[in-house]
Amino acid sequence: MKFATKAIHAGIEPDPTTGAIMTPIYQTSTYVQESPGKHKGYEYARTQNPTRTVLQNNLAALENGQHGICYASGLAATDAILKLFKPGDEIIASNDLYGGTYRIMVRVFQEYGLKFKFIGLENPSALETAITPATKMVWIETPTNPLLRIVDIQSIAAITKAKNTLLVVDNTFASPYLQNPLDLGADIVLHSATKYLGGHSDTVMGALILNDDELTKRLEFIQNACGAVPGPQDCFLVLRGIKTLHIRMQRHCENALKIAQYLSQHPKVSKVNYPGLENHPQHELAKRQMRGFGGMVSFELHGDSLPEAVRVMESFQVFSLGESLGGVESLCTHPASMTHASIPKEEREKNGLKDTLIRLSVGIEDVDDLIKDLERAIG
Repeated sequence: MKFATKAIHAGIEPDPTTGAIMTPIYQTSTYVQESPGKHKGYEYARTQNPTRTVLQNNLAALENGQHGICYASGLAATDAILKLFKPGDEIIASNDLYGGTYRIMVRVFQEYGLKFKFIGLENPSALETAITPATKMVWIETPTNPLLRIVDIQSIAAITKAKNTLLVVDNTFASPYLQNPLDLGADIVLHSATKYLGGHSDTVMGALILNDDELTKRLEFIQNACGAVPGPQDCFLVLRGIKTLHIRMQRHCENALKIAQYLSQHPKVSKVNYPGLENHPQHELAKRQMRGFGGMVSFELHGDSLPEAVRVMESFQVFSLGESLGGVESLCTHPASMTHASIPKEEREKNGLKDTLIRLSVGIEDVDDLIKDLERAIG
């Protein structure tokens, strides 16, 4: 079954009681049992919910995995993974990653004795140098947030497997339509389903997809014990969003490439980060690893003037200034003060994230209107 068909049908059956083609919203907290311990597969809604089950099966199919687990947010999914480890365990993570991921690692789990190393992983040899017997997990984003760097999943996976170390790939920026990390050797794929999977800026959710049965049981136990579950209404909304994921991602990619090309030629723009550009350092890797280059673009203006960058962001009329990404509408974000503000300034700058960087989540509007908005705002 090809992707577009899976997005609409995989794991989804008409409701057995009514024939409803859309999965019902099972808005219930508990389930009636015939006898103590004798039930129809559902006991209590923190543990299972039929709407959630359908979504989890659908997501697993899209990522070519065996198991899906949905959470109340992407960070709730991150929290569950980090709870697999104990004090003294070491985790290596990309140094260009979502600020919320950095925050939960350093400000929360480091306080409980986990150890973190943040290094550039665009060159896999850096991991070979950094990994130690204490390293229990490697965490990567690709493309990275917000500098759109590409990490070679297959090469990183070869190292982690040789060292018996878990590999987690945050696949939020790519979506399952563009990239399937499990096929390339990852152990766990993470999504902020808030973004491209939901696609309409109307829900918050996270998801994990994996193949390992025992690891799935551990994560399901943690979820049930700690309670970070999504509600059935949110599961319904993400299921609805996924049905158009393939056609939305096509337009996101088309628009983003045209905008990246436009910005590359703009006299006031000094740098454009987009893996679809031939001058991107990992363009060839992106072509091999992904089926398209995504809808995220970031750029810097000449002069590195923060007031000028702020002026541009405040001048948009079609791009909306706000956090998040992956919705049908185009968004503009200032990572240094918004999505990545929790990373210390010196760390951001060391990793190449300047205070003047502007990040665009390119929507599915008419691209001519988006380019005119950029032209008007940049001047």
